[in-house]
Amino acid sequence: MRGRAAPTAAVPAVGRQDNPLRGITLKVLSVCFFVVMSTLLKATETIPAGQMVFFRSFFALVPVLAWLLWQRRLGDAIRTTRPVGHVIRGLVGVASMSCGFFALTRLPLPEATAISYAAPLLIVVFSAVLLHERVHVFRWSAVLIGMVGVLIILWPRLTVFSGGPALADAEAVGALAAVCAAIFSAFAMLQVRALVQTERSETIVTYFFISASILSLMTAPWGWVWPTPDQTALLIGAGIAGGIGQLLLTSCYRYADMSVIAPFEYVSLILTIVIGYVVFSDIPTGPMLMGAAIIVASGIAVILREHILGLDRSRAKQASTP
Repeated sequence: MRGRAAPTAAVPAVGRQDNPLRGITLKVLSVCFFVVMSTLLKATETIPAGQMVFFRSFFALVPVLAWLLWQRRLGDAIRTTRPVGHVIRGLVGVASMSCGFFALTRLPLPEATAISYAAPLLIVVFSAVLLHERVHVFRWSAVLIGMVGVLIILWPRLTVFSGGPALADAEAVGALAAVCAAIFSAFAMLQVRALVQTERSETIVTYFFISASILSLMTAPWGWVWPTPDQTALLIGAGIAGGIGQLLLTSCYRYADMSVIAPFEYVSLILTIVIGYVVFSDIPTGPMLMGAAIIVASGIAVILREHILGLDRSRAKQASTP
């Protein structure tokens, strides 16, 4: 789930090579590693969300820094002109991961994943409201339909709608946490959009993991626990898997446009349904499947619309060039 950890948004890599098949393959592999990360975190059971964020962020640095050293790009990764921007991105990212990881401990894996798909839809809303970007009727319609899908998933969990006391059970709290994770994730992506104007992709990724490690470490006085050896292995494995997933995600955009690659994010829903059933004995419910299908369809519609608008803008620019 993107809300599962809210990984830093990938930005197009320098040295673009046109190879869509390779780009799609890298994207699917990144999705697989992020699903493995979420599965390992969910399996830790009693570990507080802030502690999960620390392990996920700190140990993600291991493969990321190793890759940068191998590529001889570590100097580029630590060179920045926007330290405050990276701290803000870290704050929002930690909030998103904390909510997302907490949701993992309260919800079935497929449901937490499906709700996280609301983040790209919320980016459209925040871009219009906060950045005053022009959003046409088609995208607004897709966003509203997608939000209906989120509500379908949430409805059985929010006991206030069924006559019970509001937030009466853990799943209701988890459902709201998943929504908060999607909201914070959307804000994080807007911050990344601002950073990418001046910062390299490796700089954004490196500083996010560093800032997230430091910020999450500050949550230790509020209920960290001493993990068992098995839990420690799961936490470290989750961090390393997340770091590898981030490298693959960043690399995939070197080979194809985002509009080609982005829809393959939804492969994670299939994987989480299978893993949820096999590992955690979670049986997907009708509302979850229906809501997820609506959200996925809305997300793909937004992606395709953005692709069409991008082509139109490119043609208009070419036509106006003397």
